[in-house]
Amino acid sequence: MIISQTAASLPKISDVIARGGIIAFRTDTFYGLGADPLNREAVLKLKELKGREDHKPILVVISERDQLERFIVNRTPAFDVLAERFWPGPLTLIGKAAPGLPPELTAGTETVGVRMPDDDSVRALVRGCGGAVTATSANLSNQAPAKTAADARDYFGDLIDLIVDGGPARTDLPSTVVDVSEAERRLIREGVIPWSDIQTALQGWSEIAIPMNREG
Repeated sequence: MIISQTAASLPKISDVIARGGIIAFRTDTFYGLGADPLNREAVLKLKELKGREDHKPILVVISERDQLERFIVNRTPAFDVLAERFWPGPLTLIGKAAPGLPPELTAGTETVGVRMPDDDSVRALVRGCGGAVTATSANLSNQAPAKTAADARDYFGDLIDLIVDGGPARTDLPSTVVDVSEAERRLIREGVIPWSDIQTALQGWSEIAIPMNREG
């Protein structure tokens, strides 16, 4: 079923997530598959639907920065520097995973990727679903990303509980993904934000944690 994303539809969307269901929704980049990231059965179902390889983690989007503590521990200074500079925005940061997360979310890496989207409607949806949902791309593994609700329907049909039509994707590129779980920063995927901008943001900082602005 495809429904439009409106304030009136948020209770239905959040109910699906609360019951362990899976939705497709537009993120700040492409359409993603949303499930409760702390519900292991939901994450397992998502992986099976997508055909996600066991060694590939599943990223999470959050509505506010205070949600980070549910997923990330022992943040490096680089994590905080980049979050302060680029969030909200299309930057997925990988950090040390908090204890107790479903192993399918981390894929045995002991890390997890998190992003805070630069889109008020997306954050409102995520907030309505408890503050955090998975957002792995809404396509079969190794296929083109879904850029519209119709694309998500073509991939999954009735195999997912709900497709939330938030309009077409607003970018032709995915989020940039940077691993800042250790002192050495690694580019995992270059997307909307160029790697050169990441390097510039990190120039001159020392290994002293920079407090994050906690305002959403």
